[in-house]
Amino acid sequence: MIVYLKRYILPFCKLDKFAKVQKQFVRYDSLQSSPKILEHLKCKSLLRVRGNEASSFLQGLITNDMKHFEEGAANIYALFLNIKGRVMYDVIIYRSEEDNVYYIECDSQAVGLLQKHLKMYRVRRKIDIDNLGDTVNVWVFFDPQSINNKHIDDIMIYEDPRLSDLGIRILAESNVKKDQITKHLNFDILDSTDNITYKAFRYKLGIPEGIEDLPPGKPLPLEVNCDYMHGVSFHKGCYIGQELTARTYHTGVVRKRLMPLLFDKVPNKSFSYDDKIINESGTAVGKFRGIEKVYGLGLMRIVESLNAQSLSLLNVKLKVSKPSWWPQESQIESASASKKE
Repeated sequence: MIVYLKRYILPFCKLDKFAKVQKQFVRYDSLQSSPKILEHLKCKSLLRVRGNEASSFLQGLITNDMKHFEEGAANIYALFLNIKGRVMYDVIIYRSEEDNVYYIECDSQAVGLLQKHLKMYRVRRKIDIDNLGDTVNVWVFFDPQSINNKHIDDIMIYEDPRLSDLGIRILAESNVKKDQITKHLNFDILDSTDNITYKAFRYKLGIPEGIEDLPPGKPLPLEVNCDYMHGVSFHKGCYIGQELTARTYHTGVVRKRLMPLLFDKVPNKSFSYDDKIINESGTAVGKFRGIEKVYGLGLMRIVESLNAQSLSLLNVKLKVSKPSWWPQESQIESASASKKE
């Protein structure tokens, strides 16, 4: 019924193009944790890429390294870039138990465009690229109480490849209902509509996702923290859009990055993508990207925004913070940028 997988361990269930899934035993930690949220990600869809050349084909198109699968990874986070090095689509790629078969999770609004993008570069390779449509649903299971909660070790699932705080992904046939999934999870389940939604939870962490946060052809990979989320390899061979990304990483300092925003209360006005976020002197130090309840996302000049005495967006006060999951070297990077300016 339910597809349970783990990031670094091959799944014990047999997948037959998601049409048939054999039952399996799932072992859980015996200790109960705080209530968690199980949410159906209706904004997500899956593509299936299969064929003997599927891995090498994707290797030349994504920012990450498909060789991670050979080393035991079951899923990876990656971006598809255009020839100018701008982000087109953000994805999570899952390896199937079937040889030379991969599933690509992407924004439902972009699934057709991504499929077209892949077919354009397929050329004469014997690769099938199928949209699984409504046959498989993507679910997320996360802890709304603490963004620093440790991931569960004793459960056969896919953990999110970007950040353990983001919880786990569950892939299930579309006829599997929420209560059927819930009974397989050894936790008290909360309702996301009455608590925090996954989108708000992402923004609280400072995580972008989908074309709403990453409009195709606009963002730069390092500015959206692709490097911090294990989504780019600087050691693999060439791929589309590599040059600018590699040059920025090796020779430049990333002065702007997506960062979480926090409002005192839910704003009573709407904001638009790229609206300016200003400091106390009226200087623009960032640009608005998205909001859910009191949590937002902004492309911020790191040093200036963190040093600002106050920040506002269309006269609405807000705060910005440096995510705790950013690597230690980001502090050195920020200090270096401060000295140069």
